[in-house]
Amino acid sequence: MSSVPAPSWSKLTRRAHLYLALFLTPWVLLYALSTLVMNHKARPATPPSWELVSQRTYNGIFPPSAKAKEIAAQLLISLELDGAHRVTQTSDGLIQIQRQAATAPLRITFTPATFDLKIERQLVSTTAWLETMHRRRGFQHPYLLDDAWAFSVDLFIAGVLFWSLSGLWLWWELKSTRILGAVVLAAGIGLFTYFLRVL
Repeated sequence: MSSVPAPSWSKLTRRAHLYLALFLTPWVLLYALSTLVMNHKARPATPPSWELVSQRTYNGIFPPSAKAKEIAAQLLISLELDGAHRVTQTSDGLIQIQRQAATAPLRITFTPATFDLKIERQLVSTTAWLETMHRRRGFQHPYLLDDAWAFSVDLFIAGVLFWSLSGLWLWWELKSTRILGAVVLAAGIGLFTYFLRVL
């Protein structure tokens, strides 16, 4: 009874190169398209447009000497909007919360003096959405979903590094392409080095 030969290192590398590329295709498209948008973005950039969702008076009570971040966290929980966000406080005391979301980011403005609360939704275009997702980060927020997204980005980074190294390996294996490949590789390194020196 003949045994099946184990797959060679070359074959394993080719399969990993292929299937990892297929798995990470959505991330590749996202970063390619968003980088294209950002690279050709008009200057000065058009500020985002917002539509009013609701305006009300907040009836909750805050702890004494509550800071802006603590107020923002309580507001988001009360509104059932807890999630990744940024908080700023203007010179006149207004607290603005940017509630991050892939499809419909929210801006929540709270006036501590009157307890007025205004919620607005950003009108997101395709280009704005691509740029938002390109800049989306995760591990600095205490939310599992954001950590999961950040982990997927780390996987994408590892995939790109693997493609680069495995691509070099696969090129070197094909003896007929070594000379032309070396010329192309040298041209890429040379152009990249030139940009580093002059930009």
